[in-house]
Amino acid sequence: MKSGFVALAGKPNVGKSSIVNAIVGKKILIVSDKPQTTRNRINVIHTTDDFQIIFVDTPGIHKPLYRLGEYMVKAAVSALKGVDLILTVVDAKEGVGKPERFVFDYVNQSKTKTIGVINKIDLVDAKKVEQIYNEMKNSLENCVNIVKTSAVRGEGIKELLDLIVENLEEGPQYYPEDMITDRPLSFMASEIIREKIFHHTYEEVPHSVAVIIEEIKERDNGVLYIRANIYVDRNSQKGIIIGHKGNMIKTIGQEARKEIEYLVGGKVFLDLHVKVKKDWRNKDFIILNEIGMRDDLKD
Repeated sequence: MKSGFVALAGKPNVGKSSIVNAIVGKKILIVSDKPQTTRNRINVIHTTDDFQIIFVDTPGIHKPLYRLGEYMVKAAVSALKGVDLILTVVDAKEGVGKPERFVFDYVNQSKTKTIGVINKIDLVDAKKVEQIYNEMKNSLENCVNIVKTSAVRGEGIKELLDLIVENLEEGPQYYPEDMITDRPLSFMASEIIREKIFHHTYEEVPHSVAVIIEEIKERDNGVLYIRANIYVDRNSQKGIIIGHKGNMIKTIGQEARKEIEYLVGGKVFLDLHVKVKKDWRNKDFIILNEIGMRDDLKD
């Protein structure tokens, strides 16, 4: 058996989570068209008879504006250490500019072999893709190959998976074959709720949101009760998430509940509460600890 840890590196919103979901063939990681959707380092485990790949999905590497952003970048950079392979992902629409070279510098400093990935090729012409290909080839040290993909269409995904397996060594099976992530249900539930907030709220809301699961308990009737607090920066954001006559929070709750039910294979009662904690992204270490940002830096 071949096995190994494969980290994904790239600036926010290049499609890292979508690539992992496409490779494993199911939705494990939350996705959004808004930057910085992924906040934590998350391991997704893909096991077959021939290999086990542990994908280390990370926050986008960027120049942070808040303390939360600092933790996100540190979590991403620390994930590049000690892995067997790095997938360095570039958005074909954006090309290679200063933010991409910022990422390349961290990848090169890791001294780890990397596969370049040009994602979202369905959105640009072949000439633009070829230009990005050449820039990545000249900029990435220890680059074994560059693959062109469209995660949403599944293009180039098999080629990428084959190349990953080819560049891994023989090794042990680190996790049980039926395990798909090393994160607990509380984390996965909070991520699903946060994704639904991303999809349904205005631009100023998503990155001011933290979701903390306060309680998970199976009731006597077999229904799984989950109570979650949604924290925002301002009262206006609270109003947006609750919506007119509570319609927005109802929609968020219904969609999140269905996805959590699919995850656990049973009925769920989702109890959502919206609370205001001013400037929590800079000052509230309790929330930062609860959502796991500081925990990701321990190693």
